[in-house]
Amino acid sequence: MDVIVCVKQVPEVIDADLKINREATGIEKEDLVMHINDWDNYAVEEAVCIKEAQGGTVTAITIGDDESEDVLRRALAMGADKAIRIDPGERELDSFVISKILAKVIKDLEYDLVLTGVQADDDNSGMVGIMLAEELGLSHAAVVTGVQPEGDAATIRMELEGGLDEIAKIKLPSLLTVQTGINDPRYVSIMGIRKARNKELAVVELEDLGIHEDHLTPMTWIEEVFIPPETTGAEMIEGDAASVAAQLIKIMKEKGVNI
Repeated sequence: MDVIVCVKQVPEVIDADLKINREATGIEKEDLVMHINDWDNYAVEEAVCIKEAQGGTVTAITIGDDESEDVLRRALAMGADKAIRIDPGERELDSFVISKILAKVIKDLEYDLVLTGVQADDDNSGMVGIMLAEELGLSHAAVVTGVQPEGDAATIRMELEGGLDEIAKIKLPSLLTVQTGINDPRYVSIMGIRKARNKELAVVELEDLGIHEDHLTPMTWIEEVFIPPETTGAEMIEGDAASVAAQLIKIMKEKGVNI
């Protein structure tokens, strides 16, 4: 079972003092610690577990500069066999462009499964996985919490709304977007990352892929990023049910709600 897993490097923002950049299009990342996207970490672990159970290979792929190789080294230390970094240069990337670039590289590789995380920590985008499946012409499923490949198909469990799950079969090859909690990602030591340096890590220049310029033009862009304004605390309404209801109606009318 040959598995390709797409990973992304994102900034650690928990407890960080975030600052908006000069263009107001994102946050300043210079002083932030970078790490693997949480959903992608689970996808790597799932890919490695499938390989350990059924044999085959795991290839990790990312788009980014040389600093993003850290997430590939982590994937290799977790058990991936090889890694590919696609260098985009100074190009602006959105989900549309990213899916086009990944598809161009993946289509020439051997695979039975392509795994991505459900979404990204930094922008909360959850589009790349499904758009990539469309580019590759693959059957796909999203928010997957269980995978059991068998022959030319796989039994998968998907998380639905309202606390419901769905179990289905999907024909391989396919693309799955992996939800957190599907497994327990293994601990990766510094020594393990150092040993992973002996594994293959290829670098591909975007210009060498021959992608048409129209497919490298973002279709979405960020107009403004800002810190949410501080607000006052919650107002506690007291009294019996009738008086509380009357106060709620009054507040809603003041806020412009038609009742």
